[in-house]
Amino acid sequence: MTKSALISLIGPPNAGKSTLLNTILGEKVSIVSSKVQTTRTRIRGILTKDETQLVFTDTPGLFQPKKKLEKAIVQAAIDGMGDADAFCILLDSSFRTLSDWENIKSFLPEKTSHPVYLVLNKIDKIDTKELLALSQKLNEDFPFTATFMISAEKGSGVDDLVAALIKEAPAGPWLYPEDQLSDLPNRLLAAEITREHLFHNLHQELPYNLTVETENWENFDNGDVKLSQVIYVTRSGHKGIILGKGGETLKRISTAARKELEALLDRRVHLKIFVKVREKWMDDPERFSIWGLQTE
Repeated sequence: MTKSALISLIGPPNAGKSTLLNTILGEKVSIVSSKVQTTRTRIRGILTKDETQLVFTDTPGLFQPKKKLEKAIVQAAIDGMGDADAFCILLDSSFRTLSDWENIKSFLPEKTSHPVYLVLNKIDKIDTKELLALSQKLNEDFPFTATFMISAEKGSGVDDLVAALIKEAPAGPWLYPEDQLSDLPNRLLAAEITREHLFHNLHQELPYNLTVETENWENFDNGDVKLSQVIYVTRSGHKGIILGKGGETLKRISTAARKELEALLDRRVHLKIFVKVREKWMDDPERFSIWGLQTE
């Protein structure tokens, strides 16, 4: 008998949702960065084990939005909660946990018959006594089905969480083929990988108001693939930061992204990246629709 469950990963920005999803699957399907609001759209990661399929939705971090793009991102997170069979509330146990929880709680449905699991992440960064006290306080505030203490980065406690989700999964048909790991289109995944390397290489100089789009994807008879991508920024000064002196920064980012794509796709990749200024791309519905985001 097959079983399947939709699991919604919910939490504030930078709680470790993408890291947890990648750890569970053993493959990268969601980009990871120390920068907040890295995930911009719902990404489904699929774990098929024995007779059970768990479909995880890595939602953008829940926060109080102000700009149009931020509102679209938060709405995507809320929409991702709608069809869930279980909720995993992921909190960074070492940083602002209680205030983050108060914000998350305001987004949760008032009543649900589905399991709600508390997942305290980054337990290697907090004293054990403080962790236990924090767990007790949160459980006094909400009737969680169970509590798991994990390190998504190191994998500690993750197997126990997955085992509990498998045990509680209801009977039903699988939603995806057995060998599929994500519903993210390759074009979008390729763009996300480049965006991740922008995060890693620019650090404090990173212009937050940037996006990456894969404009062209061409497959060749010999198995190679040729990609053309555009990095959109809102200011001409940001273009110079990304290019670097003599174009060296962009070259380094492009090389790192190309190597990761070759490993992921198991084929030779030819990658060309351009940087363009589009001042109001954050107000352009066409840019949102590429990620599956909806605007009012």
